[in-house]
Amino acid sequence: MAESSAHPDRIAIRGLTAYAHHGVYAFERRQGQTFRCDAVLEVDTAPAARSDDLQRTVNYAELAQRLYAALSSEPVDLLETLAQRLADVCLAYDLVDAVEITVHKPEADLGVPFDDVTVTIRRTRG
Repeated sequence: MAESSAHPDRIAIRGLTAYAHHGVYAFERRQGQTFRCDAVLEVDTAPAARSDDLQRTVNYAELAQRLYAALSSEPVDLLETLAQRLADVCLAYDLVDAVEITVHKPEADLGVPFDDVTVTIRRTRG
């Protein structure tokens, strides 16, 4: 666990982008659109910092590849489902104590002007 549980160490990947076919509506599944995700992992980075050893932390390049694969894979209806899929990818790393995932759907069809639609979840190990 991080040395200060009130302020755990964090590793973040923000704005990871993929084109995918998620959505409730048939036209979303057919056409596809851009999705983005932010992943903020709570990880005790002290062992890696002391040893300067990549094996003692989360390799964020590898994580980014896995998140991209999950973001662009099999379509789901809900952003909530997609967010959970992405959280599961992060929690598959034993060193991750918790994760916050935000999924962005900036091209959603809301019928009114907007900047972004997001769903954010937080999951902990256990």
